[in-house]
Amino acid sequence: MNKIRKGDEIIVLTGRDKSKRGTITQRIDDSYVLIEGLNLVKKHTKPNPLKGTVGGIVQKSMPIHQSNIAIFNAASGKADRVGIKLLADGKKVRVFKSSGEEIKAA
Repeated sequence: MNKIRKGDEIIVLTGRDKSKRGTITQRIDDSYVLIEGLNLVKKHTKPNPLKGTVGGIVQKSMPIHQSNIAIFNAASGKADRVGIKLLADGKKVRVFKSSGEEIKAA
C-alpha cells in the first residue's frame, strides 16, 4: 500500500520549492511523483514539422522523490507522516501519525 497517492495534497520538504504545496498528478514509479505546478524546469525543444510541434522553450514539471515531500494535514496546517491502520473488518486505511485521523481519498 502506497502511503502517498495520486490526488493527495502534499508539501515539499527540501529543494528550491521548499514549503510549497501542491497536488500529486501522477506516480512515475515506486519512488517518484509529479506535482502540479512544482519542480518546473525550462526545456529547449526543436521544431518537428512531422509531429506538428513548434520549437522553443517549454516549461515542464519534473518528477520529485517521495522522500522530499510529506502529506499536508489541513487540520493542523503542517506536514505530517502517514501510518496504516487495520480496521475491525480487515480493511487497511491511511491515517495521520500525529492525530490518528483517517486520510480522506481525493
